[in-house]
Amino acid sequence: MPNPRPKGVILVLIGASFWGISGTVAQFLFQKQGFSVSWLVVIRLLFAGLGLLLFSRFGGKQNIWTIWKNKSDVLQLIVFGIIGMLGVQYTYFAAVKEGNAATATIIQYLAPVMITCYLCFRSRVLPAKHEIIAICLALLGTFFLVTNGNIQALSISGPAFFWGILSAFALAFYTLYPRKLLNTWGSLITTGWGMLIGGVVFSFFQPPWQFHGSWSFSALMAVLFVVIFGTLVAFFCYMESLKYIEASEASLLACVEPLSAAFLAVAWLHVPFGVFEWIGAASILATIFILSVVKRT
Repeated sequence: MPNPRPKGVILVLIGASFWGISGTVAQFLFQKQGFSVSWLVVIRLLFAGLGLLLFSRFGGKQNIWTIWKNKSDVLQLIVFGIIGMLGVQYTYFAAVKEGNAATATIIQYLAPVMITCYLCFRSRVLPAKHEIIAICLALLGTFFLVTNGNIQALSISGPAFFWGILSAFALAFYTLYPRKLLNTWGSLITTGWGMLIGGVVFSFFQPPWQFHGSWSFSALMAVLFVVIFGTLVAFFCYMESLKYIEASEASLLACVEPLSAAFLAVAWLHVPFGVFEWIGAASILATIFILSVVKRT
């Protein structure tokens, strides 16, 4: 019987790479084509959410409506859709627009450290040695990313750092809050409805038909990539990989996301990324390695 592990590794690498690339593609839309964050967020949520639900219904043969029969689950789903899903999408894209996809994605990866701190606080226990090391590395990495080694000047704008940190908090909430929903209804239905709810609610503030920017063939391809490959295909590949490898291993391999965003932003959009910024990125990604390896043992 062939070893299924390589298939899982390939799937998670594809999914995480698409997530990272979609951030850089979004930066192209914001900074080169004049697209607004709000419009791209609402379009991504509506179409990706609908796509995931359709796949669950016709591909996975799941009943996507049963979740609405439980009042407590409905309330959690609405909170997850508005605060979790909409929150993490908007803050991340805002950080990309104000800065760049590389730093936005890497700063967002502070979320596992925030989760660790929260769980320690909730359990009223001090962090373990490896957790303290991870926290220190995260702080050091953030310092290098923000200052580029010069404490007298910021290498990214204040708004970019603000939205990036908010994005990390939103990702932490997005990760912790829906665990009961995920265990009961699965990831496809929970995420699909979360996206659709967030998109519908946000439509009252940003109608999908109110567009500002410059359309071109490359812009159209970029939007399609963000919605299809950067959301639907990426999420499917990541979730499919969990059939073949452990979740801890998948989360560790998903570190290719900020790396792909950084490399593409530097190579394609010519985003300046110095030695100290690469050191900062490596420090933050090292926290994921430390937390994932220790959890696995």
